[in-house]
Amino acid sequence: MIPKPLVAASLRPLLLSVLAHGESYGYAIIQRVKTLTHGDLAWTTSTLYPVLHSLEHDGLLVSQWRAGDEGPRRKYYRLTEAGEQALAREQQQWLAVHQALTTLWDGLAGPAASPGLTPG
Repeated sequence: MIPKPLVAASLRPLLLSVLAHGESYGYAIIQRVKTLTHGDLAWTTSTLYPVLHSLEHDGLLVSQWRAGDEGPRRKYYRLTEAGEQALAREQQQWLAVHQALTTLWDGLAGPAASPGLTPG
């Protein structure tokens, strides 16, 4: 499992990225992220909805209640133009971090290698 601080840091970019592929509702977003991370990120509704509401309050998302195909109504979320711009900024920031880590980890013996230790 991924530690809570990393989960918290990744919520916003993951939500924006999922919604960049099309509108969705809470449970479907949770399932999509769970599938993408092979179960390593298992968000709960108490994790997801405060972030969705914050993004909506900030004008990055809009929502609309709709009747479900089967069952209760669902609140669908979609990106606004400001949300698309925020996603572009998030992508640049995360790619910069990814590049730095990739550079630092290149040549290490493996994911658990520690600086100063030689393998074998």
